[in-house]
Amino acid sequence: MRDTRGWIAALAAVCWLAACRPANDATQDAKAAAQRHFGSIAFEPCTLSGAMAQGSIDAQCARFEVPEDPAAPHGRRIALNIAWLPARDQAGGTPDPVFFLAGGPGQAATEYAAQIDAALRDVRKQRDIVLIDQRGTGKLSPLRCRDANGRELELTTAAEADAGAIADYAAACAKALDGKADPRLYTTTQAVADLEAVRVALGVPQVNLVGVSYGTRLAQQFAMRHPTRTRSLVLDGVAPNDLVVGGEFARTFERALDLQVAHCQSQPTCRKRFPKDLHTQLLEVKQRLQAAPVQVDYRDPSSGERKRDTLTADTVVGVTHLFSYMPQMASLLPVVIDEADRGEYAPLMALAEMMTRDVGGQMTRAMQWSVICAEDADRFQANPDDASTVLGPDVATAFFAACRTWPTGKRPADFDQPLRSNVPALLLSGEIDPVTPPAFAERVRAGLPNARHLVLRGQGHNVGGVGCMPKLVGQFIESKDAKKLDATCLDAIGYVPPFTSFNGWEP
Repeated sequence: MRDTRGWIAALAAVCWLAACRPANDATQDAKAAAQRHFGSIAFEPCTLSGAMAQGSIDAQCARFEVPEDPAAPHGRRIALNIAWLPARDQAGGTPDPVFFLAGGPGQAATEYAAQIDAALRDVRKQRDIVLIDQRGTGKLSPLRCRDANGRELELTTAAEADAGAIADYAAACAKALDGKADPRLYTTTQAVADLEAVRVALGVPQVNLVGVSYGTRLAQQFAMRHPTRTRSLVLDGVAPNDLVVGGEFARTFERALDLQVAHCQSQPTCRKRFPKDLHTQLLEVKQRLQAAPVQVDYRDPSSGERKRDTLTADTVVGVTHLFSYMPQMASLLPVVIDEADRGEYAPLMALAEMMTRDVGGQMTRAMQWSVICAEDADRFQANPDDASTVLGPDVATAFFAACRTWPTGKRPADFDQPLRSNVPALLLSGEIDPVTPPAFAERVRAGLPNARHLVLRGQGHNVGGVGCMPKLVGQFIESKDAKKLDATCLDAIGYVPPFTSFNGWEP
C-alpha cells in the first residue's frame, strides 16, 4: 500500500492557501441553500412514496425532535418525521395549515402523501398541508422490534390468531426495546402534545385537523385539549372517544355484510347467480376450514408463479374483512366466496397472497399496542353476540392479546368523554363501512352543534377522496360552514355492482 500521508499534507497546504473548504462543508452549504423554513423548522426537498401509492410526490421534509417523556424535557429525545406540502398558490399558504392525521393506529402519514395530496387537492390550492408521522410510526420511529443483531422480530402468519403466541411476541418485543424506547409513552395523549409542539414551532395560531379512522380520535383529543388552536375538523371514518377500538369489529363487519347481501338480493342477476347469500357461504366455508385446512395450488397474482400454501379459516375471514373496506374489492367477494364454497380455493388463496403482500408492513404493530393497551384494552367487555358472527369472538381476543405483556401507559380521566365543542366540523362516513359505521359519526355529531355529517351510499372505510368529496372538503375548510355545502353531487355515488363472474358484473 502506498504511503499517502505526504500527498494528504500537500493537499491540505494547497487548500489552506486557496481557501478550500472540505467537501462536506460544501454539501452542507448546498443543503442550506435548498432549505425552506416554515416557522422555526428547516425543511429540505424530498420525494415521498408508499407501498399502496400509485406514484411519488415532491415535498419538503424535516426531522423534528421532541422529548420522549414530556414530563422529563431534558431526558431522551425522539424524532418525528414531518412532510410539508406547500400551498400551490404562488403567494403562499394561509396562516392556518391543515394537519393530516393518519389511521391505524400505527400508520405513518408521510407514507400516504400521494393519496393525501389527491384527496386534499382543493384544500392545497391555498393551504399548506403538514403530514406528521405520529410518534412510534414511520422511518424515524424507535419502536422497531429487533433482536441483538438488528434483525426484525417476526410473528408467523400461523401465530397471528394465537393469543398466547401474540403475548409472547409482545414480551420479546418489549424486551428488545428496553433502554431504547419506553412503549408507555407512545399513546394518543402524547401524540397530542407532539402536534401542539409542531404547531408552536411552525408559528401558526390555529390548525385545521383532517383525521381518518384512528386519526379522528387523535383529532378529537387535540380539539379537547387545545380548543382555541383548532380552527376546523374533518373526521373521515369516525371513531368516538368512548369507542373500544377492536371491541366491535365482529358486529360492525356483520352489519356491512348484511348490507352487501341486501344489495345483491335487490339485483335480479345477482340474486339468481348467488341463491345462497354471501353471509351464509362465508360461515360455511369458515366452518369447513376450521375442521380441516386445505392445501391449495394457485398462481401468485403479481408474478404468475405457481405456489402451494395452506388455506385456513382465519385467512378467509381476514381477507374478507380487509376487502370489505373498499367497495371495489368487496364487489369481488360474492364470486370468490362462491367458488370457495364449491371447493375451488385458488382464487381466494391468490387474493390472500396479494393482500398479505400489499398490506404487510403498513402498520407499526408496537405503536398500535401502546395505544390500544393504554386506551382500550381495560374497557373491553366480550359480547356474547359475537359468537354467531363471521369474525367471531376470537378476533377481539387476539387484538388485545399483546396487552397481557406489553408495557401499558396511562390516559387522562376524561379521555373517553365525548367532544363537546363549537368548532366547525365535517363528518364523513361510508354507508357500508365495516369498522366505523355512520352511527359512530352520529354519536360524535351530537356534541358538535356546528357540524354536518355526510354519508356516502354504497361506500366503505374512508371516503374523503371519493367523487366530489375533495371539492366539498376544500369548500368547508375555507368557509367553516358545513351546513351551507351543496352536497347534491354526492347523489351520483352508489354501490359498486357485485361481480357475477370473473369477467365482471352484469349490466
